[in-house]
Amino acid sequence: MTVAPAAAAASVVREGDALVFRGAIDRAAAPALWKQAQPLLAGSRRIALGAAGSIDSAGLALLAELAARAPGIVVEGEPPGLSELRAAYRLGPDLGFGSGR
Repeated sequence: MTVAPAAAAASVVREGDALVFRGAIDRAAAPALWKQAQPLLAGSRRIALGAAGSIDSAGLALLAELAARAPGIVVEGEPPGLSELRAAYRLGPDLGFGSGR
């Protein structure tokens, strides 16, 4: 039985004004996604999560930090786990702290 590592399936690319995430945004993938996303962030206006398979707390931390570095960025899409994590950490739709509820 062959199992592909989760980090290999996860990626982020720039498409127009969007950072488009694909695959599981999780602890295993977060370091590679951070390295991929940093040079793509300037000028981004959207974080697109429609192709993200799932997210965990490490993935949420990654997205929240990216959002904090790009004021006004809009988060689109809701992979499994995002709404529960946002509620648990009291994050708003923009992933800002204290803006939830």
